[in-house]
Amino acid sequence: MRHFLDLIDWTREQVLKLLKDAAKLKKAQQRGRNKPTMQGRVLGLIFEKPSLRTRVSFEAAMAHLGGASIFISQADAGLGKRESIADYARTISEFVDAVVLRTFKHDTVVRFAEFASCHVINGLSDYCHPCQALGDLFTMSESFEDLHGRTLVFVGDGNNVARSLAVGCGKVGVRFILASPNGYGFDGAFLKTYRDMVPEGQLLQEASAAQAVREADVVYTDVWTSMGQEDEADKRRRDFAAYQVNAALLKSAPGHVKVMHCLPAHRGEEITPEVLDGPNSVVFQQAGNRMHAQKALLQWMMG
Repeated sequence: MRHFLDLIDWTREQVLKLLKDAAKLKKAQQRGRNKPTMQGRVLGLIFEKPSLRTRVSFEAAMAHLGGASIFISQADAGLGKRESIADYARTISEFVDAVVLRTFKHDTVVRFAEFASCHVINGLSDYCHPCQALGDLFTMSESFEDLHGRTLVFVGDGNNVARSLAVGCGKVGVRFILASPNGYGFDGAFLKTYRDMVPEGQLLQEASAAQAVREADVVYTDVWTSMGQEDEADKRRRDFAAYQVNAALLKSAPGHVKVMHCLPAHRGEEITPEVLDGPNSVVFQQAGNRMHAQKALLQWMMG
């Protein structure tokens, strides 16, 4: 079985091949030439968290490729509660060819894959979001012919999106800079894993957002308070007040800079509407590219 739990295990060549495949699949769809390569295949979507982009992009991807999908919400899933993760994984593997898990704990994804006899995709966990990173790298590849040597600045905390994006950037030669307040950077365990598994990568951390974006090709942000952190919302708003992606910050960046956000956005908080909707923004192109990158991922797994 081919699983996709974390980008850390992928090689540069694998990532670049997937980006090329995503580009071909996007062009094919624009020309109305989707090929039913997933005909007769079924994808299960098991979500403990609400979703727009992850759910719809995977469901649409399977439909375009001639396959089918089944959505299972937290009320129906009950992973580890109604029945054990092991029993759940063994059972659903009898019905579907692959599963996308959107969970709170990363260990849930890992344990599920241990017992599943179908392909398993990490659609998001508290540790990483590799599907988002694939779509982001594909979006960057549409803006810049060669990714190697480019710089992406992530303005926010060292969360699951930032971890996967840092790894993905390291794999393809993009310098990654995390601009965050003290106490919100990457943890030591992740940094050690990154150094061990992505030795060629350039990962920097910077306290000043204005300083960090000076040579940025991409400025990326995410919400200051992720799901599960609601009790910290007020404190985080205070701590991140100087890290808003706004017109003033973009003045410190090169004119060609692209602005990205994984969405949903809290307009007026981590990013201003004028930047989100402005000429430098590729945010909604980025959202749409989730589907094309995931088509390539599904074909790599089951094609």
